[in-house]
Amino acid sequence: MEKMKTEKILPEKFIEVLQHEGVVAIVSWGVQPHVVNTWNSYLVVTDDEHILIPAYGMRKTEKNILVNDKVKITLGSKEVLGYRDYQGTGFMIDGTACYHESGPIYDMMKEKFSFLTRVLDVTVTGIKQTI
Repeated sequence: MEKMKTEKILPEKFIEVLQHEGVVAIVSWGVQPHVVNTWNSYLVVTDDEHILIPAYGMRKTEKNILVNDKVKITLGSKEVLGYRDYQGTGFMIDGTACYHESGPIYDMMKEKFSFLTRVLDVTVTGIKQTI
């Protein structure tokens, strides 16, 4: 029986970007469109489709997610070469989101980021390199 080749959802270039600091924008819409920011260094990839983000504020994002769990995330770094050796690259991520206020995911993230009050858990449904 031939093994099926499975393509990774999160490409290596994306993981490389996370090794360098940069701003992350998280877009949600439900009650009202909203954008909130965080940092590359705060994103924790737990497997090939989940990104965990410590949340301290993000209250409007949480209200939106209760109505519509879809989010878009953009991030990048000028330290990672992009297409055609362009100095810098970025990504746009589509996903669904939920929050954790307790449990093993919360506990693991609380150890890393003592300031968090909740954890934003994004299941990646699509990713595109933008530059």
